[in-house]
Amino acid sequence: MHIFYCPDILLTNELSEEESQHCTKVLRLTEGTEITVTDGKGHFYPSRIVRAHHKRCSVEILETIEQKPDRDFKIHIAVAPTKNIDRIEWFVEKAVEIGIDEISLLKCRYSERKDVKEERILKIMISAMKQSLKATLPVLNPMVDIKTFMQREFEGEKFIAHCYKDQERIFLKDAYTKGKSATIFIGPEGDFSEEEVEMAIQTGFKPISLGNARLRTETAALVGCHSLHALNW
Repeated sequence: MHIFYCPDILLTNELSEEESQHCTKVLRLTEGTEITVTDGKGHFYPSRIVRAHHKRCSVEILETIEQKPDRDFKIHIAVAPTKNIDRIEWFVEKAVEIGIDEISLLKCRYSERKDVKEERILKIMISAMKQSLKATLPVLNPMVDIKTFMQREFEGEKFIAHCYKDQERIFLKDAYTKGKSATIFIGPEGDFSEEEVEMAIQTGFKPISLGNARLRTETAALVGCHSLHALNW
């Protein structure tokens, strides 16, 4: 199944230039070929190519299929991007495939990376969405200072994972309430500062541990995402 992403397909009946290029030049699909388009908002549109143009590929929508959510709770991972951007890109790809609703990028005191090319991250998310046959594109929030970000309203339960063994933490499985939406903060390679942890606790975040092993940032973020799924099975 060839899936293409076009958020405004109902208004334009055309693929974007990038998707048109992939459709006609890379896959060499021609007029009359049936494809599937998703708007990233929960819908698939089985369609037929009516104009195979490499910049403006036009389609005829044959059907609208709503992909209903397969769970009632939402998963939000807020993570400090790693110095090696490949690692955070790996997390984003796998999290979208597993199932995630929102990804936020944090700038912390010990962050080794202060900026991220969000357009590239978004492309990885779109690709992973199509690869895993999902019709909903997760929300990507731009990089923001953690102290500012933790003041916003979050749906459901709030957790901050840190590695300070002398501070009270409980395992995620014991802190999380099954069926609840959840946000988990994951720190940079140097961990959150003690001040950041304390501020999070003061604003209602529960300090948690994701296990006895010391995990890399991107691993911890993926473990947090998958654990929320597993705890709801």
